[in-house]
Amino acid sequence: MRPRTLDEFEGHHAIIGEGTVLRRAIEADRLPSLILWGPPGSGKTTLARILATMTRAEFVALSAVTSGVADLRSAVADARARRRHGQRTMLFIDEIHRFNKAQQDAILPHVESGLMSLVGATTENPAFEVNAALLSRCRVFRLEALDEAAIDRIISRALADPIRGLGSEPISIAPEARRFLVAQAGGDARIALTALELAVAATPPDANGVRHVGLSEVEGALQHRALRYDKGGDQHYDMISALIKSIRASDPDAAVYWLARLLEAGEDPMFVARRLVILAAEDVGLADPHALPLAVAAQQAAHFVGMPEGYLPLTEAVLYLAAAPKSNSTIRAYGAARADVLATLDQPVPLHLRNAPTGLAKAMGHGQGYRYAHDHAAPNPRDPDRPPDELLQPNLPNALAGRRYFEPTSIGAEASIRRWLDRRRAAD
Repeated sequence: MRPRTLDEFEGHHAIIGEGTVLRRAIEADRLPSLILWGPPGSGKTTLARILATMTRAEFVALSAVTSGVADLRSAVADARARRRHGQRTMLFIDEIHRFNKAQQDAILPHVESGLMSLVGATTENPAFEVNAALLSRCRVFRLEALDEAAIDRIISRALADPIRGLGSEPISIAPEARRFLVAQAGGDARIALTALELAVAATPPDANGVRHVGLSEVEGALQHRALRYDKGGDQHYDMISALIKSIRASDPDAAVYWLARLLEAGEDPMFVARRLVILAAEDVGLADPHALPLAVAAQQAAHFVGMPEGYLPLTEAVLYLAAAPKSNSTIRAYGAARADVLATLDQPVPLHLRNAPTGLAKAMGHGQGYRYAHDHAAPNPRDPDRPPDELLQPNLPNALAGRRYFEPTSIGAEASIRRWLDRRRAAD
């Protein structure tokens, strides 16, 4: 099922799509030497073969794992013979990063002279693994892992093709089995096709000759058991709900279990991280002021590290939040204030709180009577036993004077805030 043309080649439109530099070079038959850098199964060897066909060059493939300088010399001698007959040579070296300096130096003069064009494939960063002199004579193209839509199209093509694929016999693959195969391929077309072939071979035909490939056959082919999970369905919302409610109930064991269920089923770690940040503000709040910064740090760390190790900062955040004191005073304060905002609409700002940028504004009383807090012994929330002085002044609209929205609990750090706030409100 290896693609034979660029039209069959999936993904990488930014590299070989219409109007790109590489596509124009191919169409003009002026292909430079290339280094294709990407993960396994992303199409490096396939693309090299297609390029050789389109440029009418003889494709010579070597593997850096099994080839040495003698193989390179033989390829150079053959290239010289072809050149005398007007035939060009494309030398493809798979895993070029495994060639040592001497082997890479052996290629350099022949690439530089134009005797052959080089296409190297590597899964490692060529800036670290390929000699600077050779690298400077090549264009580096980065191939990303194929997305799930591309893998799904590759599977469809394999099921439909009667010559190179599995289309010569009727095959039915269950939707959940197909989704699992696409997800577990990890962007590797080779894994997807190999597992599909094995799963079909392991499925006996029914009385009508149809092979019904189910989830168990795909699991067996991939040697990976599927966790029942649907990112767009009820399980997506049910499991994240279970995680949030377990943390809210201060149950770290249940919380870390649901976290593992989500991540191992393939949930986006950033979705989980966003929910933890929300929970830190909604359910822990000022009872532990460190909860929100820690949740944000966990999100940043998981994003920076990536999976699979990204589970570590997320687990730390889940355990911390589950063990933290809980308070929903933040969401209750905002909800109460919002209700008054919607009920009373456009209440005017008291004159003493208004800005006075012009003489007219001052003449209208803007800012008059305002007492600058730093010039007074203002009540300090960090010192709840210190009595407030005469600084207290109304800061709400007149129609809402005396309304209370923030009601801190007596839990955790909110206890000291509550003592201070009670004294302030009593003085007021």
